Amino acid sequence: MKKVYSKLALSLAVGAGLAFGAVGTAGTAHAIKSGGVLNFVVGSKIPSYDLHRETTFGVIHPIRPFYSLLIRVNPSNPSSPTDFVCDLCEGSVPKGEDGFKKYTFKIRKGVKFHDGTPLTAHDIVATYNKIIFPPKGVPSSRKAFFKMVDSVSAPDDFTVVFKLKFPSGSFIPAVATPFNIVVSKKDLDKNGYNWHKKNINGTGPFTFVQHQPGSFVEGKKYAGYHFKGQPYLDGFKAIAAPKMAIRLQAIRGDRAAIEFRGFPPKARDDLVKALGDKITVQESDWNCVLMFTPNQGRKPFNDPRVRQALSLAVDRWGGSKYLSKIAIVKTVGGVVFPKHPLAATKAELVKLTGYGTDMKASRAKAKKLLKAAKASGLKLDFSNRGVDQPYKVVGTWLVDQWKKVGVNAKQRVQPSGPFYATLRKSKDFDISIDFNCQSVINPIADVTKFLGSAGNNYGNYDDQVLEEIYNRLLRAGTEKEQRVIMREFENRAVSDQAHLGITLWWYKINPHRSYVKGWKIAPSHYLNQSLDNIWLDK
Repeated sequence: MKKVYSKLALSLAVGAGLAFGAVGTAGTAHAIKSGGVLNFVVGSKIPSYDLHRETTFGVIHPIRPFYSLLIRVNPSNPSSPTDFVCDLCEGSVPKGEDGFKKYTFKIRKGVKFHDGTPLTAHDIVATYNKIIFPPKGVPSSRKAFFKMVDSVSAPDDFTVVFKLKFPSGSFIPAVATPFNIVVSKKDLDKNGYNWHKKNINGTGPFTFVQHQPGSFVEGKKYAGYHFKGQPYLDGFKAIAAPKMAIRLQAIRGDRAAIEFRGFPPKARDDLVKALGDKITVQESDWNCVLMFTPNQGRKPFNDPRVRQALSLAVDRWGGSKYLSKIAIVKTVGGVVFPKHPLAATKAELVKLTGYGTDMKASRAKAKKLLKAAKASGLKLDFSNRGVDQPYKVVGTWLVDQWKKVGVNAKQRVQPSGPFYATLRKSKDFDISIDFNCQSVINPIADVTKFLGSAGNNYGNYDDQVLEEIYNRLLRAGTEKEQRVIMREFENRAVSDQAHLGITLWWYKINPHRSYVKGWKIAPSHYLNQSLDNIWLDK
């Protein structure tokens, strides 16, 4: 057992599964140049500044550079699921003691928040207590990642100790999640747990200058940043541009240098054709899957037959061939990132509800299920997010798929703010577009999205059978055992109960101006976004 936990094999064995291609060169051997402002475009609005509650790139991209993490994915090797380095801690990331149930972090001295307050271990403890043990009514979208944590404490001003209930290889990757920004204990104590929704005070490489809602977020270099000599940039401007055409025009006209989320294949090809060697392209498989979530708080979506019918109507294999040409989606998969050893094979997938290759038979079964549930001719409200790629593209496709089994879905598209309010507050939807976009490839943590108890699950259901399966998965000590239990979990979540309907996994394509250096693509649009390693060759 020791060998398994020490190598993080519980959830990290990816091997050579990730491959990256490039047009041009992503890196350079030239000397790093300091100075300049990086302009980049962001295709989503900002629901709030609080990364502990949010789940969108629309917050990570403009706000993450103002903050630091306890540990992070190595910015020089962000494609690796096991390469973690200290950010606010010192030395190497701890390996674990006491049978891998105790992790001790030594905290850097001399770090200051942007308001001048010195950072101590107590800030780390306050941050993780907010994430793992939030007070009632305080949202924490990733608290389910930390089911193994018993306590977080600071025996002195520069030591933090995490004690676990049981050893888990998913712990360290969970700590490295880029949404786990470290905030000031003083701010929490003085201003409360909602203060960070509208205010920023971090220790990151850039300090906050201004935010003009709907226009841009601006940051400038923090001279007191704890990595000496960084950041290389004088500042950045994150420009809001919800429409893809505007983002493409900005890069083509050099009003912006990069969009960190990703473009569809045709957009890449058009930019390369227009700009030649002035554009560089980095590509990667993407730890992000687009789904649809039925609201089980409403009839008839509390009936698993109706949810199964909605899934059976969707032609995933045919959709992959069509949609991969026009959208940032590509791979048919289950609940686990498709290139991971814990992911289902095609032979395993086709046994799940909605994954069959005979669509005539699947849709015939869907109609029978709807009739049995007295839901023939079902009309539903389909809530979608006002982001073109891939939400509106795939959403329109889904409406057409459901129509083939007699379901009439009226699509309601809203900007990100109202869309999230619909999911979290009013819950006035029948079906909503949904997604499970994670950062570090950590399947045992990532699949918590399917638990009704998870902070980022919006299906309004309580499935104790699934919770018990997950508890066994979390404690499984070998990859073989994990794989068996993962299939059981997957079958319950998306086949027998069809709590959430998976469409396709995403594919990441990042064209950027060739003068942007130092940034390397990762299998997530959340990773490597501190911007402290980027420089401009201009």
